[in-house]
Amino acid sequence: MLIHPWDAPRDDAEWQHWLATHDFGQLAVNGMPGEPPHVQPLHFAYDAERGEALAHLARPNPLWPALEANPDVVLSVVDDYVYVPGPWQAPPDTPPEHGVPTSFYAAVQLRCTAHVVDDPAGKAELLNRLVGHFQPEGGSARAAAGEDPYGRMLPGIRGLRLEVTGVQAKFKYAGKRTQEVRDRIAAGLAARGGPLDARAREHLLRRGHEA
Repeated sequence: MLIHPWDAPRDDAEWQHWLATHDFGQLAVNGMPGEPPHVQPLHFAYDAERGEALAHLARPNPLWPALEANPDVVLSVVDDYVYVPGPWQAPPDTPPEHGVPTSFYAAVQLRCTAHVVDDPAGKAELLNRLVGHFQPEGGSARAAAGEDPYGRMLPGIRGLRLEVTGVQAKFKYAGKRTQEVRDRIAAGLAARGGPLDARAREHLLRRGHEA
């Protein structure tokens, strides 16, 4: 992905903080010869300290042969995206109709080496970490190999430990625009009030303040 200097994260903490609250993405796996890539939507839990993301998929999933043939994968997450009308982006002293429309978005791509977890105890431990991430309030029994209620279900899934080997992150929010234009875009987002406009506006204001 193209990342201009003004769209790059300020530091690792910026993208890690964003990723901590965006835990649904798409796993891209190179296809076998003659096949297109596999793109699998999935929930995951990113662990910054261990440098890995955890996930699991059903055993019948067709991507397994391709993943085992080439474990180099990309986990892609995109959110907080909005369409920005051209007039909002018009430079000062330029007719509004000459402004160029664009997209705002935040994106993180984790390049990973995938490790398949098939050991029942390993899968149970992985599932418990996932549930702890998504359901910190508890309420579900812990998974344990050979024990009810989930032990008999473990053969139906395979775990994934995605070892992060590289990161690309981008926050595209008018980083190269003047303050006057950024203020106009912020006002437009506030007035429009679309489903993701408030989150995009937060990024716009935050990164403008940090610049």
